[in-house]
Amino acid sequence: MVMSIPGSEHFSSRPIDPDVLTASLPDSLPVHSVTQEQIDALDPLTYEVVRHRLWSVTDEMGEALKRMSGSPIVTDANDFDFAICDEVGQEVQVGLYNTMLAGAVDLAIYWTLQHRVKNPGVKEGDMFLCNDPWVGGGLHQNDVIVYQPIFHEGKLFAWTSAICHEPDLGGVGLGSFSPAAQDVFSEALPTPPIKVVRDFEIQDDIAEAWIRRSRVPLLVNLDLRAKVGANTVGRKRLQAVIEQYGADTVKAVMKRMMADAEGRLRDKLERLPDGTWSATGYQDQSHAGDRSVHRISLAMTKTGDHLSFDFTGTDEQAGLINCTYAGLRGGVMLALMPMLANDIPWSAGGLMRCFDLVAEEGTINNATFPAAVSRAPIGPAWATGSLVAECLSQMMDRTVEFADRVQASCCGTHDTAVVAGLDQRGDVPVPFLNIVMDVMAAGYGARPRADGMDTGGLFCIPMGRIPDVEMTEYLYPLMTLWRREEPDSGGPGRQRGGVSGSSAFIPYGTEVPVGLVVASSGKAVSQNNGLAGGYPGNTAVGVVARDAGVAELLAAGSIPLRLEDLAGTKDLQACYGETAVGTGDLLYLHWQGGGGYGDPLLRDPDLVAHDHGEGKVTAAGAHASYGVVLRDEAVDRQATDELRTRLRDERRARSAGVAAVDVRHDVAAAKRLDDNLVAVEVDGVEVVACGHCGQQLGDPRTDSVLTLAEFEGPTGTAGSQVTDDPGEYVDDEIVFRQLCCPGCYTAIYSGVVPAAHPRHVVELERYVRA
Repeated sequence: MVMSIPGSEHFSSRPIDPDVLTASLPDSLPVHSVTQEQIDALDPLTYEVVRHRLWSVTDEMGEALKRMSGSPIVTDANDFDFAICDEVGQEVQVGLYNTMLAGAVDLAIYWTLQHRVKNPGVKEGDMFLCNDPWVGGGLHQNDVIVYQPIFHEGKLFAWTSAICHEPDLGGVGLGSFSPAAQDVFSEALPTPPIKVVRDFEIQDDIAEAWIRRSRVPLLVNLDLRAKVGANTVGRKRLQAVIEQYGADTVKAVMKRMMADAEGRLRDKLERLPDGTWSATGYQDQSHAGDRSVHRISLAMTKTGDHLSFDFTGTDEQAGLINCTYAGLRGGVMLALMPMLANDIPWSAGGLMRCFDLVAEEGTINNATFPAAVSRAPIGPAWATGSLVAECLSQMMDRTVEFADRVQASCCGTHDTAVVAGLDQRGDVPVPFLNIVMDVMAAGYGARPRADGMDTGGLFCIPMGRIPDVEMTEYLYPLMTLWRREEPDSGGPGRQRGGVSGSSAFIPYGTEVPVGLVVASSGKAVSQNNGLAGGYPGNTAVGVVARDAGVAELLAAGSIPLRLEDLAGTKDLQACYGETAVGTGDLLYLHWQGGGGYGDPLLRDPDLVAHDHGEGKVTAAGAHASYGVVLRDEAVDRQATDELRTRLRDERRARSAGVAAVDVRHDVAAAKRLDDNLVAVEVDGVEVVACGHCGQQLGDPRTDSVLTLAEFEGPTGTAGSQVTDDPGEYVDDEIVFRQLCCPGCYTAIYSGVVPAAHPRHVVELERYVRA
């Protein structure tokens, strides 16, 4: 007998129709449903009261999970989420925590209704556990969901779910990250939905088999019970709402919530311009020893009230930098919810009706079994979200109404570092494992009218936090020498990207080396792109300083505050690798800031001076990136004007020659296209011109691309925040590419990309049509 692999049904090729799914359920599982007439008959007051009650149920589930979990990933970093779904799994209300998970929860419920109804059955008092990313629920095996059906008068009424990242579920590598993984068999075991609770009681055999796989079984065991407890709270609170308002009313509100979210998003899309916008991103390295870059391509088309995200052209799955269809969907939701639905209740089931996905199977962000997927949420899914955000920003930047939603890329990824070893501070040595969560304090991307938030957090976890240093030192045998913001790490721009931070740790309380796994990206190719000529934020850096001499410095009364203060050698860490941190070594992590918006030479010099006073920008950075000369902390106006003129002349001298049409337009009343470009009507046709100098850049009657001056040079040309030598990480040629107006040499596009990166950023059709 040959059995299909769970999840191999490929949701991407056969999207779930809730009505068809409902009709397919056997008579043994009746569902509670309502008519459209009942939905339409809701009065506004009842609707709002019950809607907010459901919202409060999810919030209370989150509080229960946080209070019961012992994992800093949940209690400190808020890397978890929860949801209420309708009878077939459509998400009615999701939490404000890890937004990527909203793209996966419903898939697990759909699969359960398709494959578990007959055996072992779906009954009142059940809860299911799943960590199979091909089924859904989470994006990789460390995302573990516990979800339950809720019945009313014998009919399936709803589902609730609770999910969080587990610190370790076995596999070859610490924290279930194997830097050398080539398939899923080197990682944590994916478990399709299993019934972990029957008749409201945890099944000890399932629970014990589950926690046995982990290096930190006590934490995993506590998290399991915390998720069961959160669902129990959700069930009781939802049943109380049903008892107070009636089952039909509550169900009608649930359906109305999704319909309202859909309607409001479609209304926004109608007010945005139609067109196609493109973006391409990269993962540098796919596993330990790899020295290649791997492409993710996106063409986003908006037509009327609908979006289509087409990822055709994305590279084949490789190493551990893959995600399944659940991760692809989660990446889209990562960007869509905060950017387009920030003022719409997050009824994800309704929002997801407004877009469709096209992705070839077997690629980085739609990987087929048995691809390694441990990097999924913080690699390809996140990169997918960044590309979606870039395309949404380009579309919204064409409007006045939505321009405040535009945002350059945030930090680009979560720079994972797992440290594990033996804690010898007590009478009995015990193992420990810590996923460093300091990198939660990443920089946000800049906006057209605001700088990015400095160390503001992660775009995908709106309520994320960094752990308390004292708590980290209490839990683990580590000492933090510093955790601070790093100047010049935010992408230079007319509006500056938010700066990132760095941390330095030494083993403290252990006499044996500590194991280290690093899994990152954005060390050679920027993950935090700017917009409208803004520069990318810093590339990531990880270093193990060998024989650093910290103990000797501390004994002499000196606290080292820079890598330069340390003795020994500096071991630069690749994107993916595994090593050890000796008792005399130091681990240094510098994660990523946000991208800038607009040409940095257009930034108000007084803002640069203020940034310098706040420690966000160094004097050297002000000079090189912004063309601002500071003397005695104040702006030297004449020297600044002269320097900016010289920097523009340098752009002119280094750029490839272009045959620009020598036509200048009056742009005072022109239609804004973005920070630099305007549309001017000439003989009934809109041509594109520079909004700063009026130089004509493209006429759709004769041109297919904008006429721009192009420069391609070493990555260090982008600024000190970018690595000087990407060859430390990859073999592909990585360059700083800049496109400028050939009239005034204002930057239109700036990026750190592979030399083979497509030049689609200059397509004229994106801006005007003949």
